[in-house]
Amino acid sequence: MEIQWLKAFLAIAERGSVSGAAEHLHLTQPAASKRLAALEQQLQAPLFDRIGRRLQLTDAGRALLPRARHILNEISDTEQELRALGDTVSGSLRIATSHHVGLHHLPPVLKQFSNRYPQVVLDIDFVDSEQAYEALMAAKYELAVVTLALKEYPHLNAQVIWPDPCVVVAAPGHPLTKIPELELADLANYPAILPDLNTYTGRLIKREFDAQKLKLSAKLATNFLETIKMMACVGLGWSVLPHTLVDESLAILPVKKLQVLRNLGVISHRGRTLSNAASALQRMLFEANP
Repeated sequence: MEIQWLKAFLAIAERGSVSGAAEHLHLTQPAASKRLAALEQQLQAPLFDRIGRRLQLTDAGRALLPRARHILNEISDTEQELRALGDTVSGSLRIATSHHVGLHHLPPVLKQFSNRYPQVVLDIDFVDSEQAYEALMAAKYELAVVTLALKEYPHLNAQVIWPDPCVVVAAPGHPLTKIPELELADLANYPAILPDLNTYTGRLIKREFDAQKLKLSAKLATNFLETIKMMACVGLGWSVLPHTLVDESLAILPVKKLQVLRNLGVISHRGRTLSNAASALQRMLFEANP
């Protein structure tokens, strides 16, 4: 069984198509298909059902998936441990980040990192913070730079890089801007535009309302903070946004007893040896906000 066959299988399983896997692996589509066919032939079992344009794992494929991840992670960890014996910072580095962090906090660090370590190939996935935690538990990434969870995960290291205080906002002219001192009960009378209440930020907000037995009237929900800002700007509802996103298009509402402080930071798996590249990026992140 060839390592490249397993890499092709894993990429196809994660992306649901041969074309997506081929692009990720920098292969032609026929080359990726050939590797999958070779693996299926050796195992004497089909690994995917071809339904429409997407591929779905068969029972054999589902059984192989965690084993393939484990094998490739063991190989990667071995390579990293041996590479770490030297000082070379090279190879590929796969990380995850949320859209907000990736757009507003990470770019200067990535620019500095790429300039200092041009031999490192960065593979960055934009995912929700909650998905990043799950993926890191499955050893899909070395690092994730995201909104930190409200609870501790025993198998993960989580370190704060950027405190990210949030404020309640609405469009100038919204009825709530006419009330000099707002209570949560005032907010409950108007529709809100918030991140999904299952996200870490959404849970922080919901927790405050639940504590006062108030019902949130969430008119629209999206996890893209830039989209939330736009909808709040045009008067579709009040919202809670990072202070760094607020400009003259929004009015900050002085709400008593509502403090939303979330932390942005880096997470890694305690049981995984970081590559030199991952360690170097982690150091730069700490230096970004000493």
